[in-house]
Amino acid sequence: MRSTATDLRALSRRGFLAALGGLAAGPVFAASPLAESLSGREADEGMPLFASAYRQENGDYGIGIVDGFGQILARVSLPGRGHGIAVAPDRRRLVAFARRPGTFALIISPFEAAEPRLLSAEPGRHFYGHGCFSGDGRLLYAVENDFDAARGVIGVYDTSGRDIRRLGEFGTGGIGPHDLMLAPDGRTLVVANGGIRTHPEKPREKLNLDTMAPSVVFLDSLTGDLLAEHTLDPVLHQLSLRHMALDAQGRAWVGGQFEGAESETPPLVGVFSRDKAPDLREIPSPVAAGLRNYIGSVTANASGEIIATSAPRGGQTLFWNAATGDFIGAQTIPDGCGVAPIDQGSFLISDGNGALSLVSEPDGGAEVLARPPGISWDNHLFSLS
Repeated sequence: MRSTATDLRALSRRGFLAALGGLAAGPVFAASPLAESLSGREADEGMPLFASAYRQENGDYGIGIVDGFGQILARVSLPGRGHGIAVAPDRRRLVAFARRPGTFALIISPFEAAEPRLLSAEPGRHFYGHGCFSGDGRLLYAVENDFDAARGVIGVYDTSGRDIRRLGEFGTGGIGPHDLMLAPDGRTLVVANGGIRTHPEKPREKLNLDTMAPSVVFLDSLTGDLLAEHTLDPVLHQLSLRHMALDAQGRAWVGGQFEGAESETPPLVGVFSRDKAPDLREIPSPVAAGLRNYIGSVTANASGEIIATSAPRGGQTLFWNAATGDFIGAQTIPDGCGVAPIDQGSFLISDGNGALSLVSEPDGGAEVLARPPGISWDNHLFSLS
């Protein structure tokens, strides 16, 4: 592990631009509905690609695919507000999920001559905005709400054919599952149960703040069996555990959203392993005081050695040394929430004001690469490369 002074300095602006063409990327867009706007861009075949949900100035929603310069290459419309995106292992398919309590997911094959496919939630269920694929890319796992029974479930879908089939579901052992990931073993699912009960009849109302019980669980993706469960100290029962990323050691870094008193500053970032107690990381007091108790996105750099956790309400993105757990700096980006890795040290950050910014070191400034007019980026940004 290099010193933290150089961890995020790997690419200067000049080095970043020179390296873009050499970074590995997925196949170039073929002739498809999403690729029609890409004529004349054949020189960008090696460009890294990213995807995010967005809102247009006229109120329409969609998914935008952007390059490493922040330029929108293609768009696809959504029937409502999007949130997270599951990227298939081969990087050739995306699934864009509705924001809670939405009931749609859109399956997009941007490199093929195929129209997006709409996936609707089962009756009595809605999506929580996130999902992931199995290691072979055949199955899609989606976090869902069994809202009348007030329990979280994982919906399992077979995506191998033209028609998407729901194979079944299994419980998450908690309420309000928000994010999930496939562990490095290719079989274990890691799920962040936010602990907040909701119901679509009261779409954004939180119904159980006094009895919240967030947790991170490890589940067998084949059987649904609970392999491990980690809860927080009762004094932190209102710290909703939400978004996650895996580091180089396969541990889950989890960001929280505190639903307690605004005057409190609880730890908002923790490290969770299957066989160890949660390790909650300390944020320096001057930084923590301005975060408004909310972490929006969590991601790791390409090597898993640096973790980025965005706090859009506080306008800060925090960086961590994954090996030691040390806080190594913060970058000011107003309403910056979506974060995706570019390489070993640099990150692309999207914000609600429409900008896409390059950060190559935690305290060296963020450079706005692009600000597409009339666009407000949603909470998350995903690498397709």
